Amino acid sequence: MPNIKSAKKRVLVNEKKRAINKAANSALKTAIKKADAAIEDNSENKAEAVKAAIKKIDQAQAKGLLHKNNAAHKKSALAIKLNKSNA
Repeated sequence: MPNIKSAKKRVLVNEKKRAINKAANSALKTAIKKADAAIEDNSENKAEAVKAAIKKIDQAQAKGLLHKNNAAHKKSALAIKLNKSNA
C-alpha cells in the first residue's frame, strides 16, 4: 500500500476506472456473442443484434477500450457474417 497521498488516490482512481472498463468490456463481448448467436440461429432480429453490437464496438472505441483498427476489424467481421447469412 502506498504511503504518499497522491499515490493512494491513484490506487483508488485506478480501481474505479478498472471496474468501469471491465463492465464496458463485458457488455461489448456480450453484445458480440448475441449478434453471433442470432446470425447462427438465423433469427429474425439478427440485423438488430448486429446493429447493437456495432454500436457497442463504436462506444468502446470512443472510450479507448479498443484501437480503431481493431474496432473496424470486429465490425467488418460482423457485417461479413450477416451478409453471408442473408445470401
